Amino acid sequence: MATLKSCSVCLRDSALQLPRHNSGDSYKRRNAKWRAPQAAVLPNFHLPMRSFEVKHRTSAEDIKSLRLITAIKTPYLPDGRFDLEAYDALVNMQITNGAEAVIVGGTTGEGQLMSWDEHIMLIGHTVNCFGGSIKVIGNTGSNSTREAIHASEQGFAVGMHAALHINPYYGKTSLDGLIAHFNSVISMGPTIIYNVPSRTGQDIPPRVIDRVAKSANLAGIKECVGNDRIEEYADKGIVVWSGNDDQCHDARWSHGATGVISVTSNLIPGLMREIMFRGKNPSLNSKILPLVNWLFQEPNPIGLNTALAQLGVVRPVFRLPYVPLPLEKRLEFVDLVKEIGRENFVGDKDVKVLDDDDFILVGRY
Repeated sequence: MATLKSCSVCLRDSALQLPRHNSGDSYKRRNAKWRAPQAAVLPNFHLPMRSFEVKHRTSAEDIKSLRLITAIKTPYLPDGRFDLEAYDALVNMQITNGAEAVIVGGTTGEGQLMSWDEHIMLIGHTVNCFGGSIKVIGNTGSNSTREAIHASEQGFAVGMHAALHINPYYGKTSLDGLIAHFNSVISMGPTIIYNVPSRTGQDIPPRVIDRVAKSANLAGIKECVGNDRIEEYADKGIVVWSGNDDQCHDARWSHGATGVISVTSNLIPGLMREIMFRGKNPSLNSKILPLVNWLFQEPNPIGLNTALAQLGVVRPVFRLPYVPLPLEKRLEFVDLVKEIGRENFVGDKDVKVLDDDDFILVGRY
C-alpha cells in the first residue's frame, strides 16, 4: 500500500504543466534540458494483470493428473470465420468420449493463423460453454515474451485452466534466454511447456526444464523428442505427456508418461482413451497406427482437416496456407475408416471422398 501511495505522489507531482505562450517562454523551452516524468522511470512498477476470482480456476496439480488431452481442431465458415456451431459439436464429442482437456488454438487448432483477438475469444468461448465439463488449456505461447505474457494474462482472465507455452522459434534465444522466457510467463498460472524441435528449430534440454521446474506452476511438459526423454523426466518426478501419437502407447505404459496430448483423438477419442486408461494394448495400438501415419504424412493439421471434412463434421474450408490432401490420399482415408470401423470415429455421417472442387481455400478472413 505504501508503494502505491508513493507512486500516486510521483504521478501527481510529475503532472504536465502547460506553459503560457509568450516569446520569452518559447526561448526558454528551446534551450531547456528535457527531463523524463518521474512515473516513467519508476523501477519494478509492472504488476501482473491477474485475478484470483476466476471461474473454474484450477491448480497445476489438477492438470498433472490428465491423461487424454485433445489438441482440438478449429473449424471455419465459408468466409474463413470460426464456425462455432461445428466447434461446439467437436468439443461435445470429446467430452462424450472421455477426453479430459482440450488445447485451444494450438498448432492443430491453427492458433498461428489467428489474430490474438480471435485466439482469446475462442479460449473464452470454450471456458464459458464447457469449462465445467473439461479442462481448457489455452495456447498463449509466442516467440515474443511480451506477447506471451499479454496473451497469458488475457487467457487466464477469461478463465482458462492452464497455458501451453512453446519456446521462442525462428528468432531463437540462448538457454539462459529460454529460462528467462519461461520464468516470465509461468507466474501467471498453471503451465505446460511444449518441446517440438521439428517446428521451433531448437530443443528445450532437460537442464532448462530442471530450472523452470522449481516453480509450483509448472504442470508438466509436452515432449516430442521421444520416449527416452520422457523417461528421463518421469524418473525425476516431472509430469510429461507424449506429443507423438505414434509413440504414446509405449510412452504411457513403458516410459512413465502421464498421458498424451493428441491430434488423433480428434477423430477417434474413444479409442485413444482406451489406449491411455486401460493398460497395455499392443493390438489396439497396431490397429490405429496406419491412421496415425496417414494423418502425419504432411505437416499437421493438413491431414486432420481433410479427414474431418470427409467425415462431415466440419465444412471443407481451409485457411491458407493449408490445403487438403490430394484425391488419392482421401481415398486411402475412406479405406482406413472402413478398416477401423466407422462407429469409432466422430460424427454420424458416411465418410466421403469429396471432390477437389468441394474444398474452399480462404486467404483473407
